[in-house]
Amino acid sequence: MTSDEIREKFIEFFEKQGHVQIKPSPLVLEDDPTTLFTSSGMQPLVPYLMGKSHPKGKRLVDSQPCFRTVDIEEVGNTRHLTFFEMLGNWSLGDYFKEEQLAWFWQFLTEELKLPKERLYIAVFKGTNDVPKDEESARIWRRLGVPEKRIFYYGVKENWWSRSGTPDKMPAGEIGGPDSEVFYEFTQVKHNPKYGEKCHPNCECGRFSEIGNSVFIQYRKKEDGSLEELPQKNVDFGGGLERLTAAANDDPDVFQINLFKQIIKRIGEISGKSYKENRKSMRVIADHMRASTALISNSVVPSNKLQGYALRRLIRRSAIRMRKLRGKLEKTNLNLGQKGKVARVIEEEVERFERTLERGLREIEKIKKIDGKKAFDLYQTYGFPLETTIELFADKGQKIDKKEFEKEFEKHQNLSRTASVGMFKGGLADTSEEVIKFHTATHLLHAALRKILGESVQQKGSNITKERLRFDFTHPAKLTNQQLKKVEDLINEQIEKDLPVSYETKTSKEALDEGALAFFGEKYDEKVKVYTIGDPKGEWFSKEICGGPHISHTEEIGRVRIIKQEKIGSGVMRIYGEF
Repeated sequence: MTSDEIREKFIEFFEKQGHVQIKPSPLVLEDDPTTLFTSSGMQPLVPYLMGKSHPKGKRLVDSQPCFRTVDIEEVGNTRHLTFFEMLGNWSLGDYFKEEQLAWFWQFLTEELKLPKERLYIAVFKGTNDVPKDEESARIWRRLGVPEKRIFYYGVKENWWSRSGTPDKMPAGEIGGPDSEVFYEFTQVKHNPKYGEKCHPNCECGRFSEIGNSVFIQYRKKEDGSLEELPQKNVDFGGGLERLTAAANDDPDVFQINLFKQIIKRIGEISGKSYKENRKSMRVIADHMRASTALISNSVVPSNKLQGYALRRLIRRSAIRMRKLRGKLEKTNLNLGQKGKVARVIEEEVERFERTLERGLREIEKIKKIDGKKAFDLYQTYGFPLETTIELFADKGQKIDKKEFEKEFEKHQNLSRTASVGMFKGGLADTSEEVIKFHTATHLLHAALRKILGESVQQKGSNITKERLRFDFTHPAKLTNQQLKKVEDLINEQIEKDLPVSYETKTSKEALDEGALAFFGEKYDEKVKVYTIGDPKGEWFSKEICGGPHISHTEEIGRVRIIKQEKIGSGVMRIYGEF
Protein backbone atom coordinates (compact mmCIF):
# COMPACT_ATOMS: atom_id res chain seq x y z
CA MET A 1 0.00 0.00 0.00
CA THR A 2 1.37 3.45 -0.91
CA SER A 3 1.42 6.57 1.22
CA ASP A 4 -0.96 8.29 -1.19
CA GLU A 5 -3.50 5.50 -0.76
CA ILE A 6 -3.26 5.67 3.04
CA ARG A 7 -3.61 9.46 3.10
CA GLU A 8 -6.68 9.24 0.87
CA LYS A 9 -8.23 6.48 3.00
CA PHE A 10 -7.66 8.48 6.20
CA ILE A 11 -9.24 11.69 4.89
CA GLU A 12 -12.22 9.85 3.39
CA PHE A 13 -12.77 7.76 6.54
CA PHE A 14 -13.01 10.78 8.82
CA GLU A 15 -15.06 12.78 6.32
CA LYS A 16 -17.61 9.95 6.61
CA GLN A 17 -17.60 10.60 10.37
CA GLY A 18 -18.62 14.23 9.80
CA HIS A 19 -15.16 15.82 9.66
CA VAL A 20 -14.30 18.68 7.30
CA GLN A 21 -10.92 18.62 5.58
CA ILE A 22 -8.81 21.74 6.22
CA LYS A 23 -5.81 22.87 4.21
CA PRO A 24 -2.35 22.25 5.68
CA SER A 25 -0.30 25.15 6.99
CA PRO A 26 3.11 26.06 5.53
CA LEU A 27 6.24 24.68 7.21
CA VAL A 28 7.20 28.23 8.23
CA LEU A 29 4.38 30.02 10.05
CA GLU A 30 4.51 33.80 9.58
CA ASP A 31 2.25 34.46 12.55
CA ASP A 32 3.97 32.12 15.03
CA PRO A 33 7.58 33.27 15.56
CA THR A 34 7.71 31.29 18.83
CA THR A 35 8.80 28.31 16.73
CA LEU A 36 10.96 27.87 13.64
CA PHE A 37 8.76 25.32 11.89
CA THR A 38 5.37 23.66 11.94
CA SER A 39 6.32 20.59 13.96
CA SER A 40 2.91 19.00 14.54
CA GLY A 41 -0.54 18.95 13.01
CA MET A 42 -2.11 20.68 16.01
CA GLN A 43 0.28 23.64 16.08
CA PRO A 44 -1.76 25.87 13.73
CA LEU A 45 -4.96 24.89 15.61
CA VAL A 46 -3.95 26.00 19.11
CA PRO A 47 -6.35 29.02 19.19
CA TYR A 48 -9.27 26.69 18.40
CA LEU A 49 -8.18 24.07 20.91
CA MET A 50 -8.24 26.87 23.51
CA GLY A 51 -11.83 27.76 22.70
CA LYS A 52 -11.92 29.97 19.61
CA SER A 53 -14.60 28.94 17.11
CA HIS A 54 -13.21 27.38 13.92
CA PRO A 55 -14.93 28.50 10.69
CA LYS A 56 -15.03 24.91 9.42
CA GLY A 57 -16.79 23.53 12.49
CA LYS A 58 -15.97 21.22 15.41
CA ARG A 59 -14.76 18.15 13.50
CA LEU A 60 -11.66 18.62 11.37
CA VAL A 61 -9.25 16.38 9.44
CA ASP A 62 -6.06 17.06 7.46
CA SER A 63 -2.61 15.91 6.46
CA GLN A 64 0.08 18.32 7.69
CA PRO A 65 3.73 18.39 6.53
CA CYS A 66 5.97 18.77 9.61
CA PHE A 67 9.65 19.37 10.38
CA ARG A 68 11.38 18.69 13.70
CA THR A 69 14.98 19.69 14.29
CA VAL A 70 15.05 17.82 17.63
CA ASP A 71 15.05 14.50 15.76
CA ILE A 72 17.98 15.29 13.48
CA GLU A 73 20.50 13.29 15.51
CA GLU A 74 18.12 10.30 15.66
CA VAL A 75 17.89 9.93 11.89
CA GLY A 76 19.64 6.80 10.72
CA ASN A 77 17.52 4.17 12.45
CA THR A 78 14.45 2.53 10.91
CA ARG A 79 11.82 5.09 11.94
CA HIS A 80 13.06 8.60 12.79
CA LEU A 81 12.62 11.45 10.28
CA THR A 82 13.12 15.20 10.38
CA PHE A 83 10.49 15.87 7.71
CA PHE A 84 7.28 13.87 7.79
CA GLU A 85 3.57 14.10 7.11
CA MET A 86 1.15 13.97 10.04
CA LEU A 87 -2.37 12.71 9.48
CA GLY A 88 -4.68 14.39 11.96
CA ASN A 89 -8.25 14.61 13.14
CA TRP A 90 -9.72 16.90 15.80
CA SER A 91 -12.76 17.30 17.95
CA LEU A 92 -13.15 20.86 19.21
CA GLY A 93 -15.45 20.31 22.16
CA ASP A 94 -17.53 17.69 20.32
CA TYR A 95 -16.81 13.95 20.71
CA PHE A 96 -14.20 12.58 23.12
CA LYS A 97 -12.48 9.29 24.03
CA GLU A 98 -15.24 6.81 23.19
CA GLU A 99 -15.66 7.86 19.56
CA GLN A 100 -12.00 8.68 18.90
CA LEU A 101 -10.49 5.39 20.01
CA ALA A 102 -13.18 3.32 18.28
CA TRP A 103 -12.78 5.21 15.02
CA PHE A 104 -9.00 4.92 14.94
CA TRP A 105 -9.19 1.21 15.76
CA GLN A 106 -11.67 0.77 12.91
CA PHE A 107 -9.41 2.68 10.52
CA LEU A 108 -6.39 0.52 11.41
CA THR A 109 -8.12 -2.85 11.36
CA GLU A 110 -10.70 -2.38 8.58
CA GLU A 111 -9.31 0.28 6.26
CA LEU A 112 -5.61 -0.63 6.54
CA LYS A 113 -6.36 -4.24 7.53
CA LEU A 114 -3.58 -4.34 10.11
CA PRO A 115 -3.65 -7.59 12.12
CA LYS A 116 -5.19 -6.91 15.53
CA GLU A 117 -2.67 -9.12 17.33
CA ARG A 118 0.14 -6.81 16.17
CA LEU A 119 -1.39 -3.69 17.76
CA TYR A 120 -0.36 -2.62 21.26
CA ILE A 121 -1.75 0.23 23.36
CA ALA A 122 -0.20 2.74 25.75
CA VAL A 123 -2.28 4.82 28.19
CA PHE A 124 -1.51 7.34 30.94
CA LYS A 125 -0.80 5.79 34.36
CA GLY A 126 -1.68 8.98 36.27
CA THR A 127 -0.03 11.31 38.78
CA ASN A 128 -1.00 12.86 42.10
CA ASP A 129 -2.84 15.59 40.19
CA VAL A 130 -4.25 13.68 37.22
CA PRO A 131 -5.98 10.30 37.60
CA LYS A 132 -4.97 7.12 35.78
CA ASP A 133 -6.72 6.91 32.40
CA GLU A 134 -8.89 3.94 33.22
CA GLU A 135 -11.56 5.17 30.80
CA SER A 136 -9.33 4.76 27.74
CA ALA A 137 -8.16 1.35 28.97
CA ARG A 138 -11.79 0.19 29.35
CA ILE A 139 -12.62 1.39 25.85
CA TRP A 140 -9.64 -0.48 24.39
CA ARG A 141 -10.66 -3.66 26.19
CA ARG A 142 -14.22 -3.35 24.83
CA LEU A 143 -12.74 -2.99 21.34
CA GLY A 144 -11.04 -6.36 21.80
CA VAL A 145 -7.54 -5.45 22.98
CA PRO A 146 -6.48 -7.91 25.70
CA GLU A 147 -5.07 -6.56 28.95
CA LYS A 148 -1.62 -7.98 28.16
CA ARG A 149 -1.32 -5.63 25.18
CA ILE A 150 -2.28 -2.51 27.17
CA PHE A 151 0.65 -0.76 28.86
CA TYR A 152 0.64 2.15 31.33
CA TYR A 153 3.29 4.88 31.15
CA GLY A 154 3.99 8.14 32.96
CA VAL A 155 4.12 11.81 31.98
CA LYS A 156 7.23 11.46 29.81
CA GLU A 157 5.54 8.99 27.49
CA ASN A 158 1.79 9.57 27.73
CA TRP A 159 1.21 13.20 28.55
CA TRP A 160 1.14 15.85 25.86
CA SER A 161 1.55 19.61 25.82
CA ARG A 162 3.66 21.87 23.64
CA SER A 163 5.98 22.40 26.60
CA GLY A 164 6.29 18.77 27.65
CA THR A 165 5.45 17.32 31.06
CA PRO A 166 2.96 19.11 33.39
CA ASP A 167 5.72 20.63 35.55
CA LYS A 168 7.19 22.36 32.48
CA MET A 169 3.90 23.84 31.28
CA PRO A 170 3.64 27.62 31.72
CA ALA A 171 0.48 29.21 33.08
CA GLY A 172 -2.26 29.17 30.45
CA GLU A 173 -0.79 26.19 28.55
CA ILE A 174 -3.18 23.39 27.59
CA GLY A 175 -2.50 19.65 27.57
CA GLY A 176 -3.68 16.27 28.68
CA PRO A 177 -3.13 12.51 28.74
CA ASP A 178 -2.79 10.59 25.52
CA SER A 179 -3.23 7.04 24.26
CA GLU A 180 -0.83 5.66 21.66
CA VAL A 181 -1.09 2.71 19.30
CA PHE A 182 2.05 0.74 18.42
CA TYR A 183 2.59 -1.76 15.63
CA GLU A 184 4.76 -4.80 16.39
CA PHE A 185 7.23 -5.93 13.74
CA THR A 186 7.64 -9.51 14.85
CA GLN A 187 10.52 -10.08 12.45
CA VAL A 188 12.69 -7.71 14.53
CA LYS A 189 14.49 -9.39 17.40
CA HIS A 190 14.76 -7.52 20.68
CA ASN A 191 18.18 -6.03 21.43
CA PRO A 192 19.04 -6.58 25.13
CA LYS A 193 21.06 -3.36 25.24
CA TYR A 194 17.72 -1.50 25.41
CA GLY A 195 16.53 -3.50 28.42
CA GLU A 196 15.85 -7.04 29.52
CA LYS A 197 12.29 -7.11 28.20
CA CYS A 198 10.81 -5.53 25.10
CA HIS A 199 7.71 -3.32 25.35
CA PRO A 200 5.95 -0.73 23.13
CA ASN A 201 8.21 2.18 24.15
CA CYS A 202 11.40 0.12 23.75
CA GLU A 203 13.95 1.67 21.39
CA CYS A 204 15.08 -1.61 19.80
CA GLY A 205 12.89 -1.12 16.72
CA ARG A 206 10.47 -4.00 17.27
CA PHE A 207 7.65 -1.54 18.02
CA SER A 208 6.72 1.61 16.11
CA GLU A 209 4.22 4.23 17.29
CA ILE A 210 1.69 4.75 14.50
CA GLY A 211 -0.89 7.00 16.14
CA ASN A 212 -1.47 9.15 19.22
CA SER A 213 -4.84 10.37 20.47
CA VAL A 214 -4.34 13.33 22.81
CA PHE A 215 -7.19 14.28 25.12
CA ILE A 216 -6.69 17.98 25.76
CA GLN A 217 -8.73 18.55 28.90
CA TYR A 218 -6.47 20.57 31.22
CA ARG A 219 -5.01 24.08 31.52
CA LYS A 220 -2.16 25.16 33.80
CA LYS A 221 -3.21 27.74 36.39
CA GLU A 222 -1.08 30.60 37.75
CA ASP A 223 -0.57 28.71 41.02
CA GLY A 224 0.91 25.75 39.13
CA SER A 225 -2.08 23.43 39.45
CA LEU A 226 -4.14 22.02 36.58
CA GLU A 227 -7.79 22.88 35.97
CA GLU A 228 -10.29 21.16 33.69
CA LEU A 229 -11.07 22.93 30.43
CA PRO A 230 -14.70 23.79 29.76
CA GLN A 231 -14.09 22.50 26.21
CA LYS A 232 -12.57 19.01 26.04
CA ASN A 233 -10.76 18.34 22.78
CA VAL A 234 -9.34 15.43 20.83
CA ASP A 235 -6.08 15.98 18.96
CA PHE A 236 -4.97 12.96 16.94
CA GLY A 237 -1.71 12.62 15.04
CA GLY A 238 -0.43 9.67 13.04
CA GLY A 239 2.78 9.65 11.01
CA LEU A 240 1.99 8.83 7.37
CA GLU A 241 5.39 7.27 6.78
CA ARG A 242 5.17 4.98 9.82
CA LEU A 243 1.60 3.96 8.98
CA THR A 244 2.75 3.08 5.46
CA ALA A 245 5.59 0.96 6.86
CA ALA A 246 3.14 -0.84 9.15
CA ALA A 247 0.67 -1.43 6.32
CA ASN A 248 3.49 -3.08 4.37
CA ASP A 249 4.82 -4.91 7.46
CA ASP A 250 8.31 -3.52 6.85
CA PRO A 251 10.08 -2.09 9.92
CA ASP A 252 12.28 0.13 7.75
CA VAL A 253 10.39 3.33 6.93
CA PHE A 254 13.01 4.08 4.26
CA GLN A 255 11.73 1.15 2.21
CA ILE A 256 8.30 2.71 1.59
CA ASN A 257 7.41 4.30 -1.75
CA LEU A 258 8.32 7.82 -0.59
CA PHE A 259 12.02 6.91 -0.26
CA LYS A 260 12.65 4.15 -2.78
CA GLN A 261 13.74 6.38 -5.67
CA ILE A 262 15.93 8.55 -3.41
CA ILE A 263 17.68 5.50 -1.96
CA LYS A 264 18.17 4.06 -5.45
CA ARG A 265 19.72 7.32 -6.67
CA ILE A 266 22.10 7.48 -3.68
CA GLY A 267 23.24 3.97 -4.55
CA GLU A 268 23.86 4.96 -8.17
CA ILE A 269 25.94 8.00 -7.19
CA SER A 270 27.93 6.29 -4.45
CA GLY A 271 28.32 2.90 -6.03
CA LYS A 272 27.40 1.36 -2.68
CA SER A 273 24.57 -0.94 -1.58
CA TYR A 274 21.84 0.08 0.85
CA LYS A 275 22.17 -3.19 2.75
CA GLU A 276 25.74 -2.40 3.83
CA ASN A 277 25.35 1.39 4.23
CA ARG A 278 21.90 1.84 5.71
CA LYS A 279 22.62 4.59 8.22
CA SER A 280 24.40 6.95 5.83
CA MET A 281 21.86 6.42 3.06
CA ARG A 282 18.96 6.98 5.45
CA VAL A 283 20.49 10.24 6.69
CA ILE A 284 21.03 11.51 3.14
CA ALA A 285 17.56 10.42 1.99
CA ASP A 286 15.79 12.04 4.95
CA HIS A 287 17.84 15.24 4.83
CA MET A 288 17.47 15.74 1.09
CA ARG A 289 13.71 15.14 1.24
CA ALA A 290 13.49 17.62 4.13
CA SER A 291 15.72 20.13 2.30
CA THR A 292 13.48 19.95 -0.76
CA ALA A 293 10.44 20.70 1.41
CA LEU A 294 12.12 23.65 3.17
CA ILE A 295 13.41 25.21 -0.05
CA SER A 296 9.95 24.80 -1.59
CA ASN A 297 8.69 26.81 1.41
CA SER A 298 11.11 29.64 0.50
CA VAL A 299 13.77 28.80 3.11
CA VAL A 300 17.38 29.34 1.97
CA PRO A 301 20.62 28.27 3.70
CA SER A 302 22.00 30.78 6.21
CA ASN A 303 23.56 30.93 9.66
CA LYS A 304 20.34 31.80 11.48
CA LEU A 305 16.91 30.40 12.29
CA GLN A 306 15.25 28.33 9.53
CA GLY A 307 18.16 28.88 7.16
CA TYR A 308 20.56 27.33 9.65
CA ALA A 309 18.45 24.17 9.91
CA LEU A 310 18.49 23.85 6.12
CA ARG A 311 22.24 24.47 5.95
CA ARG A 312 22.79 21.78 8.57
CA LEU A 313 20.74 19.24 6.59
CA ILE A 314 22.63 19.87 3.36
CA ARG A 315 26.06 19.82 4.99
CA ARG A 316 25.40 16.64 6.97
CA SER A 317 24.32 15.04 3.70
CA ALA A 318 27.43 16.27 1.90
CA ILE A 319 29.72 14.76 4.54
CA ARG A 320 27.83 11.47 4.44
CA MET A 321 27.93 11.31 0.64
CA ARG A 322 31.63 12.11 0.53
CA LYS A 323 32.32 9.36 3.04
CA LEU A 324 30.13 6.90 1.11
CA ARG A 325 31.98 7.57 -2.12
CA GLY A 326 35.39 7.54 -0.44
CA LYS A 327 36.56 10.15 -2.91
CA LEU A 328 37.75 13.72 -2.60
CA GLU A 329 36.20 15.14 -5.74
CA LYS A 330 33.10 17.34 -5.74
CA THR A 331 30.21 15.98 -3.68
CA ASN A 332 27.15 15.09 -5.75
CA LEU A 333 23.78 15.50 -4.03
CA ASN A 334 21.71 15.56 -7.22
CA LEU A 335 19.02 13.04 -6.28
CA GLY A 336 16.50 14.18 -8.85
CA GLN A 337 15.78 17.69 -7.59
CA LYS A 338 14.95 20.26 -10.24
CA GLY A 339 14.82 24.02 -10.74
CA LYS A 340 15.23 26.25 -7.71
CA VAL A 341 15.63 23.33 -5.29
CA ALA A 342 18.52 21.87 -7.27
CA ARG A 343 20.22 25.28 -7.60
CA VAL A 344 20.01 26.07 -3.88
CA ILE A 345 21.41 22.67 -2.87
CA GLU A 346 24.19 22.82 -5.45
CA GLU A 347 25.24 26.34 -4.39
CA GLU A 348 25.32 25.34 -0.71
CA VAL A 349 27.34 22.20 -1.42
CA GLU A 350 29.86 24.20 -3.45
CA ARG A 351 30.17 26.72 -0.63
CA PHE A 352 30.59 23.92 1.92
CA GLU A 353 33.22 22.11 -0.16
CA ARG A 354 35.60 25.01 0.43
CA THR A 355 34.86 24.99 4.16
CA LEU A 356 35.13 21.22 4.29
CA GLU A 357 38.64 21.24 2.87
CA ARG A 358 39.72 23.82 5.46
CA GLY A 359 38.08 21.78 8.21
CA LEU A 360 39.88 18.61 7.20
CA ARG A 361 43.17 20.50 7.22
CA GLU A 362 42.32 21.88 10.68
CA ILE A 363 41.67 18.37 11.94
CA GLU A 364 45.17 17.36 10.91
CA LYS A 365 46.54 20.03 13.28
CA ILE A 366 44.60 18.75 16.31
CA LYS A 367 46.78 16.43 18.36
CA LYS A 368 44.15 15.59 20.98
CA ILE A 369 40.41 16.05 20.55
CA ASP A 370 37.96 17.01 23.31
CA GLY A 371 34.31 18.05 23.50
CA LYS A 372 35.02 21.77 23.13
CA LYS A 373 37.22 21.28 20.06
CA ALA A 374 34.61 18.94 18.59
CA PHE A 375 31.97 21.65 19.03
CA ASP A 376 34.30 24.22 17.45
CA LEU A 377 34.61 21.95 14.40
CA TYR A 378 30.82 21.64 14.31
CA GLN A 379 30.26 25.36 14.72
CA THR A 380 32.99 26.55 12.34
CA TYR A 381 33.05 23.89 9.66
CA GLY A 382 29.68 22.19 10.06
CA PHE A 383 31.12 18.81 11.10
CA PRO A 384 28.48 16.75 12.94
CA LEU A 385 29.73 15.15 16.17
CA GLU A 386 29.31 11.66 14.71
CA THR A 387 31.65 12.56 11.83
CA THR A 388 34.29 14.00 14.16
CA ILE A 389 34.06 10.87 16.33
CA GLU A 390 34.63 8.67 13.29
CA LEU A 391 37.59 10.77 12.11
CA PHE A 392 39.33 10.58 15.51
CA ALA A 393 38.34 6.97 16.21
CA ASP A 394 40.79 6.16 13.44
CA LYS A 395 43.44 7.81 15.63
CA GLY A 396 42.37 5.92 18.73
CA GLN A 397 40.92 9.01 20.45
CA LYS A 398 37.59 9.33 22.24
CA ILE A 399 35.40 12.42 22.57
CA ASP A 400 33.53 13.32 25.74
CA LYS A 401 29.96 13.63 24.42
CA LYS A 402 28.79 15.34 27.61
CA GLU A 403 31.37 18.10 27.13
CA PHE A 404 30.22 18.55 23.52
CA GLU A 405 26.57 18.68 24.65
CA LYS A 406 27.48 21.24 27.31
CA GLU A 407 29.03 23.51 24.67
CA PHE A 408 26.05 22.92 22.40
CA GLU A 409 23.58 23.82 25.17
CA LYS A 410 25.55 26.99 25.90
CA HIS A 411 25.25 27.92 22.22
CA GLN A 412 21.50 27.21 22.23
CA ASN A 413 20.98 29.41 25.30
CA LEU A 414 22.76 32.26 23.56
CA SER A 415 20.58 31.74 20.49
CA ARG A 416 17.41 31.76 22.59
CA THR A 417 18.50 34.97 24.31
CA ALA A 418 19.17 36.59 20.95
CA SER A 419 15.72 35.66 19.70
CA VAL A 420 13.82 37.12 22.67
CA GLY A 421 11.46 39.81 21.47
CA MET A 422 10.65 38.10 18.19
CA PHE A 423 6.92 37.73 17.93
CA LYS A 424 4.04 38.41 15.61
CA GLY A 425 5.12 40.18 12.44
CA GLY A 426 8.67 40.62 13.75
CA LEU A 427 7.62 43.60 15.88
CA ALA A 428 9.36 44.19 19.21
CA ASP A 429 6.25 45.99 20.52
CA THR A 430 3.40 48.19 19.32
CA SER A 431 4.95 51.55 20.20
CA GLU A 432 4.54 54.54 17.91
CA GLU A 433 8.09 54.18 16.55
CA VAL A 434 7.67 50.46 15.81
CA ILE A 435 4.36 51.03 14.01
CA LYS A 436 6.00 53.73 11.86
CA PHE A 437 8.87 51.39 10.98
CA HIS A 438 6.43 48.59 10.20
CA THR A 439 4.60 50.78 7.71
CA ALA A 440 7.97 51.84 6.30
CA THR A 441 8.81 48.19 5.52
CA HIS A 442 5.81 48.15 3.15
CA LEU A 443 7.28 51.16 1.36
CA LEU A 444 10.71 49.51 1.33
CA HIS A 445 9.35 46.26 -0.08
CA ALA A 446 7.48 48.06 -2.86
CA ALA A 447 10.47 50.31 -3.64
CA LEU A 448 12.85 47.32 -3.89
CA ARG A 449 10.50 45.58 -6.32
CA LYS A 450 10.22 48.71 -8.48
CA ILE A 451 14.00 49.26 -8.59
CA LEU A 452 15.26 45.66 -8.67
CA GLY A 453 12.33 43.82 -10.23
CA GLU A 454 9.44 41.66 -9.09
CA SER A 455 11.72 38.74 -8.20
CA VAL A 456 12.22 40.52 -4.86
CA GLN A 457 10.19 38.88 -2.09
CA GLN A 458 10.19 39.54 1.64
CA LYS A 459 11.82 36.78 3.69
CA GLY A 460 11.36 38.25 7.14
CA SER A 461 11.60 41.40 9.26
CA ASN A 462 12.53 42.47 12.76
CA ILE A 463 11.54 45.90 14.01
CA THR A 464 12.49 47.76 17.17
CA LYS A 465 12.10 51.38 18.29
CA GLU A 466 15.62 52.11 17.01
CA ARG A 467 15.58 50.57 13.53
CA LEU A 468 13.91 48.35 10.95
CA ARG A 469 15.49 45.20 9.56
CA PHE A 470 14.17 43.72 6.34
CA ASP A 471 15.22 40.47 4.60
CA PHE A 472 14.47 39.86 0.93
CA THR A 473 15.44 37.71 -2.01
CA HIS A 474 18.18 39.12 -4.27
CA PRO A 475 21.37 37.50 -5.59
CA ALA A 476 23.86 40.20 -4.54
CA LYS A 477 24.35 43.43 -2.59
CA LEU A 478 22.80 46.55 -4.08
CA THR A 479 25.07 49.13 -5.65
CA ASN A 480 25.29 52.55 -3.98
CA GLN A 481 23.24 53.93 -6.87
CA GLN A 482 20.51 51.32 -6.36
CA LEU A 483 20.42 51.97 -2.61
CA LYS A 484 20.00 55.69 -3.22
CA LYS A 485 17.17 55.09 -5.71
CA VAL A 486 15.36 52.88 -3.20
CA GLU A 487 15.79 55.39 -0.37
CA ASP A 488 14.68 58.33 -2.55
CA LEU A 489 11.61 56.44 -3.78
CA ILE A 490 10.54 55.64 -0.20
CA ASN A 491 10.89 59.26 0.90
CA GLU A 492 8.97 60.49 -2.13
CA GLN A 493 5.96 58.47 -0.96
CA ILE A 494 6.36 59.79 2.57
CA GLU A 495 6.38 63.39 1.32
CA LYS A 496 3.23 62.71 -0.71
CA ASP A 497 1.45 61.93 2.59
CA LEU A 498 -0.30 58.92 1.07
CA PRO A 499 -3.22 57.42 3.01
CA VAL A 500 -2.74 54.01 4.62
CA SER A 501 -5.91 51.94 4.80
CA TYR A 502 -7.08 48.34 4.86
CA GLU A 503 -9.98 46.27 3.59
CA THR A 504 -11.03 42.74 4.52
CA LYS A 505 -11.17 40.50 1.47
CA THR A 506 -10.90 36.87 0.49
CA SER A 507 -7.30 35.83 -0.13
CA LYS A 508 -8.16 35.15 -3.78
CA GLU A 509 -9.58 38.67 -4.22
CA ALA A 510 -6.50 40.15 -2.58
CA LEU A 511 -4.04 38.24 -4.75
CA ASP A 512 -6.07 38.85 -7.93
CA GLU A 513 -5.85 42.61 -7.43
CA GLY A 514 -2.08 42.51 -6.95
CA ALA A 515 -1.62 42.33 -3.17
CA LEU A 516 1.69 40.81 -2.09
CA ALA A 517 1.80 37.74 0.17
CA PHE A 518 4.86 36.59 2.09
CA PHE A 519 6.69 33.31 2.71
CA GLY A 520 4.54 31.23 0.35
CA GLU A 521 1.93 31.15 3.13
CA LYS A 522 -1.55 29.72 2.61
CA TYR A 523 -3.96 32.24 4.08
CA ASP A 524 -7.38 31.96 5.67
CA GLU A 525 -10.41 32.71 3.55
CA LYS A 526 -10.62 36.30 4.88
CA VAL A 527 -7.51 38.51 5.13
CA LYS A 528 -6.61 42.15 5.75
CA VAL A 529 -5.20 43.99 2.74
CA TYR A 530 -3.23 47.16 3.57
CA THR A 531 -2.91 49.73 0.79
CA ILE A 532 -0.60 52.74 0.73
CA GLY A 533 -2.26 55.11 -1.73
CA ASP A 534 -5.74 54.99 -3.20
CA PRO A 535 -7.19 51.44 -2.91
CA LYS A 536 -9.54 52.15 -5.84
CA GLY A 537 -7.07 54.15 -7.92
CA GLU A 538 -3.31 54.68 -7.97
CA TRP A 539 -1.49 52.96 -5.12
CA PHE A 540 2.17 52.43 -4.26
CA SER A 541 1.95 49.36 -2.02
CA LYS A 542 -0.68 46.68 -1.41
CA GLU A 543 0.03 43.75 0.94
CA ILE A 544 -1.74 41.08 2.93
CA CYS A 545 -0.79 41.96 6.50
CA GLY A 546 -2.17 41.82 10.02
CA GLY A 547 -1.07 45.32 11.02
CA PRO A 548 -0.69 47.64 12.92
CA HIS A 549 0.05 50.68 10.73
CA ILE A 550 -0.09 54.47 10.78
CA SER A 551 -2.82 56.31 8.85
CA HIS A 552 -0.68 58.56 6.57
CA THR A 553 2.88 58.18 5.30
CA GLU A 554 3.92 61.69 6.39
CA GLU A 555 3.82 60.44 10.00
CA ILE A 556 6.90 58.30 9.29
CA GLY A 557 9.34 61.13 8.72
CA ARG A 558 12.44 60.65 6.56
CA VAL A 559 13.88 57.12 6.25
CA ARG A 560 17.59 56.41 5.80
CA ILE A 561 19.09 53.10 4.68
CA ILE A 562 22.09 52.64 6.96
CA LYS A 563 23.40 49.18 6.15
CA GLN A 564 23.02 46.11 3.96
CA GLU A 565 24.44 42.60 4.21
CA LYS A 566 24.16 39.21 2.58
CA ILE A 567 22.76 36.67 5.07
CA GLY A 568 22.42 33.58 2.91
CA SER A 569 22.32 32.20 -0.59
CA GLY A 570 20.20 34.69 -2.52
CA VAL A 571 18.99 36.57 0.58
CA MET A 572 19.91 40.15 1.48
CA ARG A 573 19.23 42.20 4.61
CA ILE A 574 18.70 45.95 4.80
CA TYR A 575 18.69 48.13 7.93
CA GLY A 576 16.93 51.47 8.10
CA GLU A 577 16.33 54.26 10.60
CA PHE A 578 14.53 57.61 10.79
